[in-house]
Amino acid sequence: NTAVLYFFIHGLMTLWQVVGEGSICIKANAQSCGECIQVAETCGWCSDETFLTVGESKSARCDDLESLKKRNCDVAKIENPRGSISIDKNKPVTNRKKDVAEKLKPEQITQIQPQKLTLTLRSGEPQTFELKFKRAEDYPIDLYYLMDLSFSMKDDLENVKNLGTDLMREMQEITSDFQIGFGSFVEKTVMPYISTTPARFKNPCTGNQNCTSPFSYKNVLKLTDKGDEFNQLVSQQQISGNLDSPEGGFDAIMQVAVCEEQIGWRNVTRLLVFSTDAGFHFAGDGKLGGIVLPNDGKCHMEDNKYTMSHYYDYPSIAHLVQKLSDHNIQTIFAVTEEFQPVYKELKNLIPKSAVGTLSSNSSNVIKLIIDAYNSLSSEVILENGRLPEGVSITYKSICKNGVEGTGENGRKCSNISIGDEVSFKISIESQKCPSNGKTEPETIRIKPLGFTEEVEIVLNFICDCQCATEGEPDSKKCFEGNGTFECGACKCNDGRIGRLCECSKDEVRTEDLDANCRKDNGTDICSNNGDCVCGTCECKKRENPAEIYSGKYCECDNFNCDRSNNKLCGGHGRCECRKCICDANYTGSACDCSLETSTCLAKNGQICNGRGTCDCGICKCTNPKFQGPTCEICPTCPGVCAEHKDCVQCRAFEAGEKKDTCERDCSYFQLIKVKDRNQLPQPTDQSFPLTHCKERDANDCWFYYTYAIRNDTKEVYVVETLECPAGPDIIPIVAGVVAGIVLIGLALLLIWKLLMIIHDRREFAKFEKEKMNAKWDTGENPIYKSAVTTVINPKYEGK
Repeated sequence: NTAVLYFFIHGLMTLWQVVGEGSICIKANAQSCGECIQVAETCGWCSDETFLTVGESKSARCDDLESLKKRNCDVAKIENPRGSISIDKNKPVTNRKKDVAEKLKPEQITQIQPQKLTLTLRSGEPQTFELKFKRAEDYPIDLYYLMDLSFSMKDDLENVKNLGTDLMREMQEITSDFQIGFGSFVEKTVMPYISTTPARFKNPCTGNQNCTSPFSYKNVLKLTDKGDEFNQLVSQQQISGNLDSPEGGFDAIMQVAVCEEQIGWRNVTRLLVFSTDAGFHFAGDGKLGGIVLPNDGKCHMEDNKYTMSHYYDYPSIAHLVQKLSDHNIQTIFAVTEEFQPVYKELKNLIPKSAVGTLSSNSSNVIKLIIDAYNSLSSEVILENGRLPEGVSITYKSICKNGVEGTGENGRKCSNISIGDEVSFKISIESQKCPSNGKTEPETIRIKPLGFTEEVEIVLNFICDCQCATEGEPDSKKCFEGNGTFECGACKCNDGRIGRLCECSKDEVRTEDLDANCRKDNGTDICSNNGDCVCGTCECKKRENPAEIYSGKYCECDNFNCDRSNNKLCGGHGRCECRKCICDANYTGSACDCSLETSTCLAKNGQICNGRGTCDCGICKCTNPKFQGPTCEICPTCPGVCAEHKDCVQCRAFEAGEKKDTCERDCSYFQLIKVKDRNQLPQPTDQSFPLTHCKERDANDCWFYYTYAIRNDTKEVYVVETLECPAGPDIIPIVAGVVAGIVLIGLALLLIWKLLMIIHDRREFAKFEKEKMNAKWDTGENPIYKSAVTTVINPKYEGK
């Protein structure tokens, strides 16, 4: 049952694919050209005024393009606007070398092409364009080092003090334009995150440790190309402390992202190194300190310090993702081994981020940054802004070595080296026009994550046909000017209906109007195949769009004609008003009678082998003993070979049953003798019917011949030598019989001997077994006498 259901559903799906598009256009019941073209990209509108037949509704103008052509709509009158792509800005990607003396400004470097396009979208029709991306060599980099300065990071601070010059030296291998900045964070300055007692607030560390007061976030050094200045300012930093283990790093990340002017970000590659040995607070944790106002995602820096940590809650992860993406910042989490799992999960939520394992004292921080940068820069991920309602976008990537990706993988390419070029096929499709009725252009932007460059795409929507601009308002062609005549039809004003807007909605169901829809004053309105609208029949639509009711009273259709082989009009005509109009060379009520005679031609070129007539392309044999497609088969007739055997035998070998009457009965063919069978004509060499024969005579000798009819002449080719079987050789036969008898005798003797040996061995084994089982006990034999006699000497005294 499951299999039957599967094939049934599969059949329905196949049928839907065949008629589905036309059905969509027809079923949409579009009343104007603009409504029609929004149904599907295959739908068109016939603007020919004379296109509709009697009984067809205005919506019948909307159909798939092929159907409109078959319904004799002039191609020039078919409205079918198409979408288009226009490239407005197409600056080629930059080929930049690091060792070239002339340096380019960041805004002069192009890594993505094209930069601006205009797409004209029609509903259901995707527009596809190619986007290229190429990593430029020597691209500028801004790196901001954000460090946790809680007490547990004391030894890490010592190793970071020389980070500026050391990192500058290493980054020279990657770029000649490098800037570095430094910031630090601890925690919100409210309970229970820190101690607010005056003494502990001034020095939160215990013992003799000298620590600075806790703070939320501090911008220590704006981005600069001076490594020495970085070392100097970082050396002046002091460790602070807090009470709980998680830190307030998210507050700091938010301010670093949104405070572009204070940080000094340029429109170049932006890296944020987040260094800590602890977890993090996130949205909702602020309630512990009585902070319930959500983070507003704005910059609140005064004197390089975050001043609203006590007022706004921590940002959520999603909020951070949005801001980091908006400001093209790539994040590197440099964390200790203990917190690797936590930050790896965070990395999965933040695109274009990396996690590196920080040693306990941050001694490996430079290698960590270099490795993370190489990892981030070798991957490009595209993202797009908010899409207008009804618009969708798909990506297909063509990456290094021709590797292709689709779906989510279509947005990205990995393992990209400097100078490598990759491309993306981007398709944008609109399913409908804007619901607000506005047709103003919409703009979306596509950019690679972590890069400042972007592609601007302007979207225009095709919501009406070109012919609508030439419409005639209050046209006389529409009843009393109650509509606009556009695209070959009346577009009715509000409250009016009908093909010519001749009725108001209040007059649709009056008895007087219904009388005009009854044929011959009958009782059926529109022959029960339509609706009476304004005294005019509008015929119903069928599930299959190819099946149409027509006529003034919907009395005609194109699907109730005679069928042949389960095909309407035999597949050789069209159905008009329930009668078949046959194609050329076909006739009959179901167009099932072909006037062609080619199907009746036999191999000899005759119609029905001259034994019948060709009726509707099928041979009807006049002689009942013949049958077959061309009357070539005669089941009760002797075969060709048997029929001519005696005549061939008497003429070729002067033998056989017709030997005495050969000249009289067998002169109807021409005889040609050949020396061997290889010289006989072959079927593939002939353009006329040919039969090969092999017959045996009274002496068991075989003779071979062919029989053919060429140009009304009967020809027989015969091998002049008979093939007779050789007599038997007596001596080998007798010798073989004698040898067989002897061999059989020897075999029987050997078998008898083998059986006797087996029998003797079994008897001997049985005897041996009984012998071993025999017990001879002398004490139990009453007649047993010992063979030993003992004699005592009476004289013996034992001396």
